[in-house]
Amino acid sequence: MDFPPDNTPLYNHPLSSIENWLLELGCQQDRVNRHCWSIKYPDWQAELSFDIEELTVHYLPTESGENEVKRTFKYSLSRRDLEDAIFAGP
Repeated sequence: MDFPPDNTPLYNHPLSSIENWLLELGCQQDRVNRHCWSIKYPDWQAELSFDIEELTVHYLPTESGENEVKRTFKYSLSRRDLEDAIFAGP
């Protein structure tokens, strides 16, 4: 799948590109709430939710005792910036 350049704001990406990007990163789309995604890594897991004006990332508590963290990101951020911020973990 061809993506717009990674420095392109997320709001300039077609929905299919955003979905494929998340799939390539290992995210799974919720079958009922299609705007919700989840990701699990060995040391953290998160739920992503695409809202009207922003992307919300809810990092879930871990077995190692890390606290729950919630962050929001505007769609004006580039795909690269979002990937760096979100997938580095809490």
